[in-house]
Amino acid sequence: MSSTEVELEIFHHTATATAKRQKYHHYHNRNKSLLPGLPDDIAQICLSLVHPSTLYSVCHSWRRLIYSPSFPPFLSIYGIFLSTKEVDQASNRSRSIEFSCFEPISCKWLSLPPPPLEPPHQFLFHHPSFISRKLPIQSVSVSGNLVLLAATADQFLPALSRPLIFNPLSQRWTYGPPFAAPRRWCVAGASRGVVYVASGIGSHYNTMLARSVEKWDLKNINNNYLRSRSWKWEKMGGLKDGKFSREAIDAIGWRGKLCMVNVKGDAAKEGKIYDVKTDLWSEMPEGMLVGWRGPAASMDEETIYMVDESKGVLRKYDSDRDMWVEIVVDDRLKGAQQTAAAGGKVCVLCGNGGDIFVVDVAAQPPKLWVVNTPAGFEAVNIHILPRMSHTVH
Repeated sequence: MSSTEVELEIFHHTATATAKRQKYHHYHNRNKSLLPGLPDDIAQICLSLVHPSTLYSVCHSWRRLIYSPSFPPFLSIYGIFLSTKEVDQASNRSRSIEFSCFEPISCKWLSLPPPPLEPPHQFLFHHPSFISRKLPIQSVSVSGNLVLLAATADQFLPALSRPLIFNPLSQRWTYGPPFAAPRRWCVAGASRGVVYVASGIGSHYNTMLARSVEKWDLKNINNNYLRSRSWKWEKMGGLKDGKFSREAIDAIGWRGKLCMVNVKGDAAKEGKIYDVKTDLWSEMPEGMLVGWRGPAASMDEETIYMVDESKGVLRKYDSDRDMWVEIVVDDRLKGAQQTAAAGGKVCVLCGNGGDIFVVDVAAQPPKLWVVNTPAGFEAVNIHILPRMSHTVH
């Protein structure tokens, strides 16, 4: 199988039941039926059972169909990028960010619509005072949306006063409710459609902020009236100290809990688990903590995958035995920066943000291939979300 053929298998997301419930739109030549002899609504149900890459290669009417709102959306890689052309290590000039998605059927990177420019989003990523450190840009994926939560602006101030949200199906940006206290970095995660931020640093260190926890429920995201009335940040039970404020931390949603460690890599660390239902904190199991040696992500909030960034090993957590189980070993996974998981695939952002490795963990044995990032850009965050709807000519 060629590399292109493998890439076309990246994220096939079958959802026949969803297709039956959705309204039917016709993005094809009205003088030509999708399947001769069948009404188009029945034809769409039949065609939703076929792999999108096959439909894409047959005819234009089917190609238009797979990108229409009525077709079950397959998954794509979304990335937040910084232009490598703007790097100036001698200054603290902020850099604009770019948003793109890798469309696995056509194997192309597509630009997202530009976000609102109120004000223009310019983030500090490098600064001469911190030569060996990159200032984080934090985002989460929740309920099919990309949500930006924290970053650093000029003068080392928080760059975002409220979350910035992108919905792939509508291709629209919106703002979330204002933060009670904007952060430059923090603990960030999501579970069951709710976004959580905790600890971290605002414009300066503050003990109360370093121990605080807040949540925001994205329900009613598609209803402007209810959204304006119900969207708010709610204060939750705080941490006992500020040990999780030192750097940007991913809180991994897992079985109704958020799992996190306060230090990256092989260094000694502390691990906490937050129960989103009871609003209580507990210590991380010993086996989970000891084996947590790199970026992690959960698949459907059921299985946690983690890359040992020093050894290049992808592992999954076995809660029954409290241990990490090896999935695949590959030197190219060394130096992993971030992971994302969905649809039976684990995506790993490695090195200097120039390569994304995709591991098909549902295959036996697991398959691994590379998706190159757009030329002239380095990726700082990746997510897996539904593809964007658009018109194909």
